[in-house]
Amino acid sequence: MLLKICLKGRLHGSAKTKQSPGRSLVWLLLGLSLMGAIAYKQIRNYIDTPQALLVLGGALEREEFAAEFARNHPHLQVWVSGGSNPEYAEWVFSKAGIDLERVHLDYQAQDTVTNFTTLVDQLKSEGIESVYLITSDDHMRRAQVIGEIVLGSRGISFKPLPVPSGRSPEPIEKAIRDGARAILWLTTGHTGARFAPAHGEED
Repeated sequence: MLLKICLKGRLHGSAKTKQSPGRSLVWLLLGLSLMGAIAYKQIRNYIDTPQALLVLGGALEREEFAAEFARNHPHLQVWVSGGSNPEYAEWVFSKAGIDLERVHLDYQAQDTVTNFTTLVDQLKSEGIESVYLITSDDHMRRAQVIGEIVLGSRGISFKPLPVPSGRSPEPIEKAIRDGARAILWLTTGHTGARFAPAHGEED
């Protein structure tokens, strides 16, 4: 009886051993696929030539930076989401010598997630496949997380252009929260605005 139990245990162990290489191969292939996708995305972001600037509102220096950048890159269209009031924004770009025909001011956004979700389909309809993403350096990590999800869902790549702010980077929790909201938008069409800070609080 004891011999039978020992033999059964060995056979069972052998079956497990035989299955392990197969599982390992599956995980290896999944890992390689993921790495390949990430590498492809990084290469595309590097190679693609941006056709426009996407400026996230929230700090005046972002628009000033964008105006100067646009002056040196006259082929780029400028999209400002949730920025300063139209009079000031137009003055900033006009002062830099930018033809206002190139500047698109949009005020639909309520926060960083909606900076992207309210404009992504319009950018796509304009045939834009790559943008320069302009926001403050302390805010860029969160913007990149959202951009990878929202812009990436429409096949739009981006190159970050951080604007010096002199502030410390935001807590990573904000990037995680808004990344989850971007995924929620992608799967349901809702931005999860209730998870954002109340109006008047820091976003």
